[in-house]
Amino acid sequence: MKRRSFLQLAAATSGSIILGKNLVSCAKNSQMENNSTAAMAANSSFFMPDEAEPHLCTWMAFSASPDIWGREYAAGVQNNLAGIAKAIAKYEPVKMLVREEDYDIARKKCGSEVELIIQPIDDLWMRDTGPVFVVNEEGEKAAVDFNFNGWGNKQRHDRDAEVAPFVAREAGVPLINTELVFEGGGIEVDGRGTAIVTESCIINDNRNPGWSKADCERELKALLGLRKIIWLPGIRGADITDGHTDFYARFAHPGVVVATYDPDPESPDRLVTEKHLEILESQTDADGNALEAIVLEAPTRIREGYSWDNFAAGYINFYVLNGAVLLPEFGDRKADRNAKETLEKLFEDRDIIQLNIDEIAAGGGGIHCTTQQEPLV
Repeated sequence: MKRRSFLQLAAATSGSIILGKNLVSCAKNSQMENNSTAAMAANSSFFMPDEAEPHLCTWMAFSASPDIWGREYAAGVQNNLAGIAKAIAKYEPVKMLVREEDYDIARKKCGSEVELIIQPIDDLWMRDTGPVFVVNEEGEKAAVDFNFNGWGNKQRHDRDAEVAPFVAREAGVPLINTELVFEGGGIEVDGRGTAIVTESCIINDNRNPGWSKADCERELKALLGLRKIIWLPGIRGADITDGHTDFYARFAHPGVVVATYDPDPESPDRLVTEKHLEILESQTDADGNALEAIVLEAPTRIREGYSWDNFAAGYINFYVLNGAVLLPEFGDRKADRNAKETLEKLFEDRDIIQLNIDEIAAGGGGIHCTTQQEPLV
């Protein structure tokens, strides 16, 4: 159940965002400048909603750069992205960022139902490069820019560092700036004040040197309207993300967490997924209610022609959208069926759609990684 490795990744460029507590992320136009970070952060009514709440749209990025993915995978990755986008478009609008030089191939593969927006990008992981949207009870919406830095300067990201402010402008919402460096894949929320975060990702000198756990927790609570954070250890350095939460544990409903378990005794995820389950089963949410942890076991085999090295063979990276849940399938009939049946019970009011995303999985990511929801308010 490995994630993206470092082997095919280009070094970060000198134009990358600078790390650290002294980082100042500036608003990109006068409209945003009129909404100061301090004023927005002080508005404690803003919160990050549960992914299952209604969406205005889904944001994605159409990219499979050969220098990152290799030429043998690029076309297949584009096909997977188009498949995800078209599946989502049956339920809600999709806004897809695309480089100008890739526009024609994106249009051909995605069809007319997907809105294409030209913007320079490096890679396809909108969950991490895009903003995290927050809302309040007054019907206002804003976007948090977590200063994407290539997962700790492990990959070129000068263009992807501009995706969050660009999406905020396109969405017509104010941008909330922070000194914290983080990614959307690193946090999972129930929409009622509880979050799950991996320590390995955010409490890491490659993102936030000098930040303590208390510092990170204080900032996340202020930005996302949180009252309690459940910390999982994760694994630092085992993959490019340093162990994102959305590959370990997800909220199905308030009080109900779906957690992955890797049965492979030789996998580096075996012990950590056992530890995560132990933690989650002993925790309560922000309201003091005991969590119910439901296990979603990873597959034990994948389709012929793919290597387990860097292959993201896990079901937890599903995506909840309006009326449906997108879930990967990997050719392990028993595990694929169990994953679908489990989510059918948890999301009775939604269609459960399984997609073959083997090319994206071979690059160490999943469906959730390629998407970022914009809530409807």
